[in-house]
Order: sequence, then C-alpha cells, then structure tokens
Amino acid sequence: MPFGTGGRYTVRRTPLSTGRVKFMHVLYPEISPYAEHRLEVSGGHTLYLEESGNPDGMPVLFVHGGPGAGCESYHRRYFDPLVYRIILFDQRGAGRSLPYANLEHNTTGDLVADMEAIRQHLGIGRWMLFGGSWGSTLALVYAETYPQAVLGLVVRGIFLCRPREIRWFYQDGANRIFPDYWEDFIAPIPESERGDLVRAHYRLLTGADEVARMASAKAWSVWEGRTASLVPRQAVVDFFSDAHLALALARIEAHYFIHDSFLAPNQILRDAHKLHGIPGIIVQGRYDMPCPVESAWQLHRAWEGSELEIVPGAGHSAREPGITDALMRATMKLHRLIRPA
Repeated sequence: MPFGTGGRYTVRRTPLSTGRVKFMHVLYPEISPYAEHRLEVSGGHTLYLEESGNPDGMPVLFVHGGPGAGCESYHRRYFDPLVYRIILFDQRGAGRSLPYANLEHNTTGDLVADMEAIRQHLGIGRWMLFGGSWGSTLALVYAETYPQAVLGLVVRGIFLCRPREIRWFYQDGANRIFPDYWEDFIAPIPESERGDLVRAHYRLLTGADEVARMASAKAWSVWEGRTASLVPRQAVVDFFSDAHLALALARIEAHYFIHDSFLAPNQILRDAHKLHGIPGIIVQGRYDMPCPVESAWQLHRAWEGSELEIVPGAGHSAREPGITDALMRATMKLHRLIRPA
C-alpha cells in the first residue's frame, strides 16, 4: 500500500483521455465512533461531538461546511484510523447539535470559542484541523486565534467570506454559468427584491410563513448542491434537497452572510501572518464555482510555507475523485511531517 499506513487506492485514467493511469486514493473503510459527547456551551447551545480511530493517535478536528451543514459518517474516512484520533462535531444549530437551526448566539466568534472548548474538554494539547468551504474559513480563523494549539492544517475549497465572494455566488457571477439552476434559486423571491437576494431569502427564512420558509430553504440548498461538482451528481443534489438539512443550512448561511460572517474586512488574509510556522496544505478544484480558485491562490501567497494543490477536472465537492485523492494524500503527508516515523 503506497503513501503510508492503511492507504487505499484505485486506478483511474488521467483527464483528457491521455491513456496514462495514476493511483487515486479513495476513502478509508467505514468506521464507527468509539465515544460520543454532548457538550454544553454558551448561549443555551449543546454540541454533538464524537471520536473515532486511534484514541492515542494524532488528534484531528474535522470542521464541516455550511455553516449549518453538519457532519456525515464519511467525514471520518479521510484519515487513517490507525494513526489519527478523529474528532467530528456539529456546529451550533447544525446536525445533531441543539437547538436545531437556531440563530441566537450563533456567530463566528462563538464557533471558534466552541472549538477551543472542545479541545479543552477532550484534554488535547495541540491538534490538526481539516476543513472545506466554510470549514476552511472557520479552521483558518481558529488557527489565527489560537496558533499555539494547531499542529497543521488541511483546507479545501477556500472561502474567505468577503463580500465579493458572496456576491459572486448569490447575486451576480455564478448565475451566468448556471442560468437554468439560477431560475430555481430566485423563484421564491419577488422581482422587486431581487437586487439583494441574500437579504430577500433571509427575510423568508426567518419569517412566520412556514411554506415560504421551506420554499426558500429548498431553493437555497439545491442551488448549492447543483453547483458543487464539476458534473452534477444526483447523490449530492439529493443530499442538499433534504428538507431537514436545507432549513438549517439556508437559515444559518443567510444569517452569517448578511452579517459579513461576523468577520472584519479581509480578516483572514490580514491575519495570515499568524499562520507562519504552521504546516498547511490547500486543496482547490480548478473549476470550483461556489468558491473560485482566486481565494485559494491569495491565501497561499499570504500564508508563508503553505502548499497549494489545484486539482484539474474538479469542482467544489470533497467527494470528487481528484479532490478526495488530494485530501487523502495531504492527511498522510502531514502526519509524516508532524510525527515522522
């Protein structure tokens, strides 16, 4: 098995039908948690967190996307369970955390504080962070806040939460690539309110009309699912179409985005110097529509010592074969770098 303990791989053709083959890593086998926790944090929130893999291994925190998406069982499978202590948690209002889809006391600062509370609760000195999309945002903000607690970072589909990025995906930009999908995204919004679609959806998502609330949530979430992969995958679209997921995802994302994600202007790049000395690997799909490659490039330039892998023939989703392969190699490489054999 190449590339370290427990590596699994398959053979795939390289893009453009060159006839060449390469080994592509696939996810590790299914595993179950060996421990589950309910952690009470500020503002009346209770977090779900779990541990799997090796209790004595290198701790890694999986930081899910959204905000509001929650964790899935396959998220455990990016890490070699023989060498990693794998920690998943559902952020405020998401997944199995309570109260569900709640927006009160739900800010970036709250989530960063929650992550630090988890580290202390589990008795961890330093850990690795792994996050994609909004998970990359939150992992980076945490690392810039608590650099002394971070062993390394693997981040994917970089989202710096700047107004230009929100406008690109939710107002003017990606709609020109997907005009057919866009029609469904804007359908619940009256024409008179389409000049600020995030705010218009937020009004419906927080309103008293349950039918309008669910229509908005479904339109918002399905727009993300349809654009997440280079070629739409029905399994991804079906996941984002689930009403339970859609409500939390849409409500929490709109809540964050109308508040500039509770970040100062350009905060992540401004504070990137605080990442100096922290090993990091950035994985980015060349054709990522929700989070264009420009942001990953700018982060790489600002973060001295980081590595950037731009994956050809891939979009945003972590489940795309090329992205999965790059993420698997990144977790193997960082383990060897941080804890050499």
